[in-house]
Amino acid sequence: MLSRLSRPRVLALCGAPALALFAVAAFAPLPYVLAQPGSTANVLGADKGEPVITITGAPVRETAGELRMTTIVATGPSVDIDLGQVVDAWFRTDRAVMPKDAVYPSGDTDAEVEKHNVAEMEQSQETAVDAALDYLGKSPDQVKVDLNLADIGGPSAGLLFSLGIVDKLDGDGSGGDLTGGRTIAGTGTITSDGKVGPVGGVPLKTQAARRDGATVFLVPEEECSQARAEKPEGLRLVPVTTLKDAVRALVALEKRSGKVPSC
Repeated sequence: MLSRLSRPRVLALCGAPALALFAVAAFAPLPYVLAQPGSTANVLGADKGEPVITITGAPVRETAGELRMTTIVATGPSVDIDLGQVVDAWFRTDRAVMPKDAVYPSGDTDAEVEKHNVAEMEQSQETAVDAALDYLGKSPDQVKVDLNLADIGGPSAGLLFSLGIVDKLDGDGSGGDLTGGRTIAGTGTITSDGKVGPVGGVPLKTQAARRDGATVFLVPEEECSQARAEKPEGLRLVPVTTLKDAVRALVALEKRSGKVPSC
């Protein structure tokens, strides 16, 4: 025999499955990665007591100021992210939510990702040396450059490595420092012929840069809009497409002459 149910009881019975599904969704792992601003490192300085840049075969300048490469920290491919974490990150400017398959190839383990990142950093260092020496017209057969930066992977420090080498060997080209004594930060891949490429995570990297004292941030030109959208107060964004662009912009800032591009 069927009995008539009151409206509140009907709503309660119908809502129970929806609440159950929501509860499951809230704790089910989602295909996302959470990222936040990471560390920065001054490529003109030392890392764990060892110079980041060591040059032999050519006179090396004493430098002032800092050139800081920037990083982000992201959860690994084996870390499960739930709905609550995604919602929390969505409303924070110091967090970013990214599709896992856009950050890590499908099936990669934490160990495989670390190995891949180390390989990319090593390749980036070699390319950065080639770009800097080519820009300065120096032969790699005569000038040897060793780069040392532990615990950081990926290719995004290429531009800053190249600038550090240029500053140590040539400065601004007329006896001054490329930094003008400032704390300069930035990001960008680099090719052997000096082309600067995008890297991702720029809004988080600008936050790391400002946190660590930078007043100028060199950003790959095609990522200007991303950087500008969440630019920290007091940080000047300078777009670059080549190593030559970056050097020219820094010299113009240092000498307070010439046009300095802006995002």
